Amino acid sequence: MSQQNENKTPKSGAPSIETEAPKKRSKGFLIALIILVIVGTTFGTIKYIHGLHHQETDDAQIDASISPVIPRISGYVTEIRVKDNQKVKKGDTLVVLDNRSEVIEVAQAQAALTASQSNLHVAEATTTASQTNIATYQANAATVDAQIEAAKITLKRATQDYDRYVNLIKDHTITMQQFEQADAAKQSAEHQLLVLQNQKNAANRQTTAATSQSNATGQQVNVVNATIQQRIADLENARLNLSYTVIIAPADGLVSKVNAQIGQFLQSGQSLFSIVLDTNPWVVANFKETQLSKMRIGQKVTIHVDAYPGHDFEAKLTSFSPATGARFALLPPDNASGNFVKVVQRMPVEIEFTGNDPLVKELRPGLNVDVDVHID
Repeated sequence: MSQQNENKTPKSGAPSIETEAPKKRSKGFLIALIILVIVGTTFGTIKYIHGLHHQETDDAQIDASISPVIPRISGYVTEIRVKDNQKVKKGDTLVVLDNRSEVIEVAQAQAALTASQSNLHVAEATTTASQTNIATYQANAATVDAQIEAAKITLKRATQDYDRYVNLIKDHTITMQQFEQADAAKQSAEHQLLVLQNQKNAANRQTTAATSQSNATGQQVNVVNATIQQRIADLENARLNLSYTVIIAPADGLVSKVNAQIGQFLQSGQSLFSIVLDTNPWVVANFKETQLSKMRIGQKVTIHVDAYPGHDFEAKLTSFSPATGARFALLPPDNASGNFVKVVQRMPVEIEFTGNDPLVKELRPGLNVDVDVHID
C-alpha cells in the first residue's frame, strides 16, 4: 500500500508544475508589451511634437559654384600645368596651346597697320600740296586780274587816241603814219586784254581743278584714317587670340579631373575640366509641396552631413525656386495629355550656412545632407 501511494504522489504533483509555467511566461510577455507600448507612445509623441515645429527632408545635397575651363580658340595642346584635384589661384596658367599661327597673325596685322599709316602720310602730303597749288593759282588769278585792269586802262587810252586821230586824219592835220600807229596801239591793247582774260580763265580752271583735287585727297585721308582704325582693331583681335593660347584659371579653387593630353587638338568651346570655386558652399533641399506652407525665408536650419555624422551645421533658409523641379526638367510633364496621375511635387529651396564653422570649407558639392527647418 505504501509503495502504491509513493508511486501515485509524483503523478498527482505533476499537473501543478505544468500550470505554473504558462502563468510566468504570460506575465513576462505582458510586461514587455507594456514597455513597448510606452516606448512607442513616447517616441510617437516626441516625433509628433517635433513635427509641429520642424520640416525635414533627406532629399538635399551640397552645392557650390563650378566654373568650366573652356578654350576660346582651337589649337594643339603643348603644355598642361595642372593635375587632378590641384588647388589653383586666379590667373594661374592651366593649359598652353600652340601659338605659332597666332604670332604670325599678329605680325601680319602689325604690317597692315604700318602700311595704312604710311598711306596716311602720303595722303596728307598730297593734300598739303593741293592746298599749296590752290594758293598759287589764286595768286596767279589775282595777278592776272590786276593786269586786266591795267590792260583795260591802256585799251581805253588807245581807243580815245584812235578816235581823235580819226578826226584829225580827216582834216589832214596828222600824217597817215601817225594814224596807223594809233590804230596799231588800239589793236595791240585789245589783243593784250583778250590774252589776259584767257589767262584769267585758265587760272580759274586751274584753281577749280586744284580745289577738286584737294577735296579728293581730303576724302582719301578720311578713308585712310578709317582703314587705320580697322587695322588697329585687327591687330587688337590678333593679340587677343594670341592671349587665348594661354588658358588661365578664372578664380581660386580646386581642379576637377583634367580631360586633356599634350598634342591633343582642342576645339573652341570644348569643355576641358572644371574648377570648384573657393566660395562658400550652400545646400539645395527639395521639399514636398505639402511641407512649404509654414516655411519662410530667414528661418533657422540645422544640417547634418552624412560625411560628418553627429556634427550640426547651422544655416538659414535664403530663397525658394520660382518653380518646381519638374518644370525645369528636359521633358517637363504635360498633365493635359494622357492619363493623369497626381504626384507630389518637390520645390528646390536654397539654404546658406551661417556662423564660422571651419568644416564648411571642407564640404564638397554633391554630398548628401539631412535638412531640418525650424518653422517657428
